[in-house]
Amino acid sequence: MTSSVQEAREALGKRLREIRRRAGMSGRELARLEGWHESKVSKYEYARLNVSDIVVRAYCRHCDANDQLEDLLATLHNIDSAYVEWRQLLGTGMKRRQQQTMKVESQATFIRNWESAVVSGLLQTADYATAIMRNVIAFYQIPDDLDEAVSKRMERQRVLYQKGKRFHILMAEQSLYTTFGNDEVMIGQLDRLYSVIGMPRVTLGIVPHTAEGLVVVDNFFMFDNRMVKVEGHTAGITITQPRQISLYGRAFDILARQSATGEAARTLIRKAIETRSG
Repeated sequence: MTSSVQEAREALGKRLREIRRRAGMSGRELARLEGWHESKVSKYEYARLNVSDIVVRAYCRHCDANDQLEDLLATLHNIDSAYVEWRQLLGTGMKRRQQQTMKVESQATFIRNWESAVVSGLLQTADYATAIMRNVIAFYQIPDDLDEAVSKRMERQRVLYQKGKRFHILMAEQSLYTTFGNDEVMIGQLDRLYSVIGMPRVTLGIVPHTAEGLVVVDNFFMFDNRMVKVEGHTAGITITQPRQISLYGRAFDILARQSATGEAARTLIRKAIETRSG
């Protein structure tokens, strides 16, 4: 289980505990009303037992909190459906995941992306994508559909030119230096980033490596304000809960304020190219 999922379960348990306490009800009394062993209340509230719909409804019913029922159930269902192991997601290869991403991107009008160490998939060259996907296939030991996956990733990038869509892509400066392939591949990728600056509908920002660590967050995509997809090492998490989405939006805004754009971003890219060319 990823730490993010466990943290979400702990947060839900904390909310249930607060609801019970505000109602002036003891854990023992709530357990008696529901016919539970009294230890269950503590286990639910500290995420040692998974909460179900029945548990949420019981808290709301006995603690006079029916006004919170809908939001609590949405939070629970998001936790249950959000966690997808990479091996399960990639079990049939990487092409399928690219197709799924294309579908989500086609439905969004404003796409935001933060990457801490790699170039956004929406801006990758074919050679860079080949190098990074080859590593993913080898590490996770999944079916090798490299050529098809790279082709589909390149096809995804057509979305950048569709009218009515906007993109704001942020990358840490480290993304300019993490090597995939070789220097030739990296210089080609950096040239691509250089040319992206000034594209209609696309804003590219690079957060300098000297920027203060005001927020530390995993790689993620935001699709409008309705969905966030977080890419962890062992799992991908889909977030649809408004409160959580707003936190990712806040993190993105902080990183955006720290980022270099326009000519300042070009300066950082030129520096990285010179490092490779020297």
